[in-house]
Amino acid sequence: MKVLKNSWIVVLIVILCSCGDAPLYNKSYSFKNNSWEQNVKPVFQVSVPDTTQFYTIQITIRTTTDYAFNNLWFFIHSKTPKGQTGREPVEIKIANPDGSWSGEASGTIVENTVYFRHRKFPQKGNYTFTFEQGITEQSARNVMDISFAVIKDPNQK
Repeated sequence: MKVLKNSWIVVLIVILCSCGDAPLYNKSYSFKNNSWEQNVKPVFQVSVPDTTQFYTIQITIRTTTDYAFNNLWFFIHSKTPKGQTGREPVEIKIANPDGSWSGEASGTIVENTVYFRHRKFPQKGNYTFTFEQGITEQSARNVMDISFAVIKDPNQK
């Protein structure tokens, strides 16, 4: 009986220690028919409560193993609570020069993530991030989804 009680205490401690801070924001957008069309622009709206906090922005793209290129270009359009706008090009490497996957491959899915670490937001309020595919073709085929997360910087309390 005492061993069983101690086992539950160990399990409880492991569960509590494995729980980190929840992301400030974490959403995904799935593309119809696994194709990111040029006219499809996923929008993510983030409410930022603290301008002194550092954050990590995490963007994850999932493609199938049938994706035909070694990279994927897209643009991030951002809008601050006060209406200022910006546009930033981003490249995610999908495959290495030798043809191997640069991200995490599992079955027919390849997941690639890009991080923007130790970033601050200059204003409190709602930010809008719009993603626009930036390849030269009308459709980025075999792109399953895109995820956008804003996470408190783990090195700051």
